[in-house]
Amino acid sequence: MRNLFFEEPDVGVPEYASSSQHYVWLSIRTPVIIPLLKLAVILCSIMSIMLFIERVGMTAVILIVKVLRKKKYTKYNLDAMKRSLERSKRYPMVLIQIPMYNEKEVYKLSIGAVCGLSWPADRFIVQVLDDSTNEVLRELVEIECKKWIQKGIHVKYETRRSRNGYKAGALKEGLEKKYVENCEFVAIFDADFQPDEDFLWNTIPYLLENSKLGLVQARWEFGTAGVWRIQAIIDAGGWKDRTTVEDMDLAVRASLKGWEFIFVGDVKVKNELPSTFKAYRYQQHRWSCGPANLFKKMTKEILLCKVHKG
Repeated sequence: MRNLFFEEPDVGVPEYASSSQHYVWLSIRTPVIIPLLKLAVILCSIMSIMLFIERVGMTAVILIVKVLRKKKYTKYNLDAMKRSLERSKRYPMVLIQIPMYNEKEVYKLSIGAVCGLSWPADRFIVQVLDDSTNEVLRELVEIECKKWIQKGIHVKYETRRSRNGYKAGALKEGLEKKYVENCEFVAIFDADFQPDEDFLWNTIPYLLENSKLGLVQARWEFGTAGVWRIQAIIDAGGWKDRTTVEDMDLAVRASLKGWEFIFVGDVKVKNELPSTFKAYRYQQHRWSCGPANLFKKMTKEILLCKVHKG
């Protein structure tokens, strides 16, 4: 490592290069090129060390949790909370949003799974936010929505003239509908999600028990899904389309406002893998580059935020 940092690399110029090019290369090699190469090596080494420390830290946390068997959500008695809710019959109104864009393979599965949730039918609204550009597919999605409406489920099929803000824009406009004013919580499922029928029963009680919770986060096969308190979304400034990780953006802003989150690892939500390799590449690019872009945009906001005390 010492030789790599401090010994001058043997970088030569091809014999066929002209004398003028050779002179230029010699004049910039020592004062410019070599320091830049050294700096690049040092930065890469520092980043590698940071990544190693992060991995070790996460491993330690996971081991501690597994050994002690202590998780944040285990301090709640979910069964007792469910019984209390059933006795009171004071079921909160829940909005369920399904943003979709040309989802021909999975729209029936996702709409069917959400409409089949075991929550009082008059206490939840299914909002299908269809930004599809395929008119035939739009008609099929609308027909599917009407089928569930005929079964007594409160389904709202919403479309837009433009895709401003993409997914974040659709979610934001969905929350601005007049009929959402009576909703206290919102669950959001991408079009490739199929929640179990007891999903709301396994998440909503936490929000009712603790008024400081802004989000109950559940597990899905390749990430997370959850239920938001609508007031937490409003306090955080609503959905924004400045990055490709709009959900992380909202979560960070809500956290800065003092809202608490809880991850319930026992509640799982099924979802589909990307249907094409191109979609998979886009998904991975979004997950890998989105957080870095968000951090760049929010660094000042995070550093200057005031600590909220409970």
